[in-house]
Amino acid sequence: MTTLPLTSIAVLKAKPGQRDALREALTALVEPTRREAGNLDYTLFELTDEPGSFYMREAFVSRAALDEHLAAPYFRAFEKRFDELLAEPIKLIFLDKVA
Repeated sequence: MTTLPLTSIAVLKAKPGQRDALREALTALVEPTRREAGNLDYTLFELTDEPGSFYMREAFVSRAALDEHLAAPYFRAFEKRFDELLAEPIKLIFLDKVA
């Protein structure tokens, strides 16, 4: 039986005046997350027509690997800044690969 990776897109919207700080905080997550044993993809995008709206494309080998990521010290440090940086809660959209 083949297990498909857990793929998602995290939507993060900056509070007014916090675009650069959010971008910096998200960028700092990329390299350590890519080094996680269960990570397959972790790529940051910013919406062209809406600066300050970020999308993180994520793929992990399993839900357990995602949970480990969320418990990592660098992600926990970022989580402590949610109220400061985010205009709304993170929206995590899970995807099933079709083709």
